[in-house]
Amino acid sequence: MARVGFIGLGNMGGGMAANLAKKGHDVRAFDLSAAALDAAKAAGCLPVGSARDAANGAEAVVTMLPAGAHVAQVYAESLSDVAVDTVLIDCSTIDLATARRLASEAAARGIAAVDAPVSGGIAAAQAGTLTFMVGGPAAAFERARPFLEDMGKAVIHAGDSGAGQVAKMCNNLILGATMAATCEAFVLARKLGLDAQTFYDISSKATGQSWSMTSYCPVPGVGPESPADRDYRGGFAGALMLKDLELAMAAADGAEAQVPMGTRARDLYRQFVDGGQGGLDFSGIIRMLEGARG
Repeated sequence: MARVGFIGLGNMGGGMAANLAKKGHDVRAFDLSAAALDAAKAAGCLPVGSARDAANGAEAVVTMLPAGAHVAQVYAESLSDVAVDTVLIDCSTIDLATARRLASEAAARGIAAVDAPVSGGIAAAQAGTLTFMVGGPAAAFERARPFLEDMGKAVIHAGDSGAGQVAKMCNNLILGATMAATCEAFVLARKLGLDAQTFYDISSKATGQSWSMTSYCPVPGVGPESPADRDYRGGFAGALMLKDLELAMAAADGAEAQVPMGTRARDLYRQFVDGGQGGLDFSGIIRMLEGARG
């Protein structure tokens, strides 16, 4: 087993670090939150006092941070303490330009680096069943793969540096737009007198079927258990969906790609977050749509 530096122990990172420890790795964990460090210690990790302490001597350094600026800061502070045989694995969801720049800077120092954003949410992070979409050279991917496999159920090489971020933003563009449409359909069905369970029974077996419908239904008491059954607590926060859609829209602008559905979904989630609901699961946008008048 290997020494792993893990930086960023939030809702996702905490579970991921715990799974690495369960697999027998020597996990040196850092976060600015004392409570997160305590939880990591209880899960078998060794809390350390800084990102540099986590990175020093590690065979792999995993980052799970809120934005590109945070990852860039950690890399700037820690890269000098990273051996050339270390692999850098950034599992954060960040902007494409920063992901590619950081990979280039690491490569210039002879250090392997991959961008490996995740899909699956908090429950999958805790269960070790995440999907990783990985960008980076083939050799770097192969070095990162064993660590990612210890945290997930699927590890897919998407292409060169930045490709993991491209896959993540495109995936969540689909997810955000699909969930918004699913919520709209349930609201319309109810207002036209169709029972939610009846609509689910039909649409889940018809062409309206989607993950948002059958695996993560936004209506309480309908379909498998989802955040809707917990008053939209937990799950994937609306603010994070907005962040991912903003990243996708910025990348689309740079590529001169037309994304009208993604743009509208972004606008809806911005309204949801601006209304003070950003901490709720993103499927909670159904509440806003139920009260919408235009």
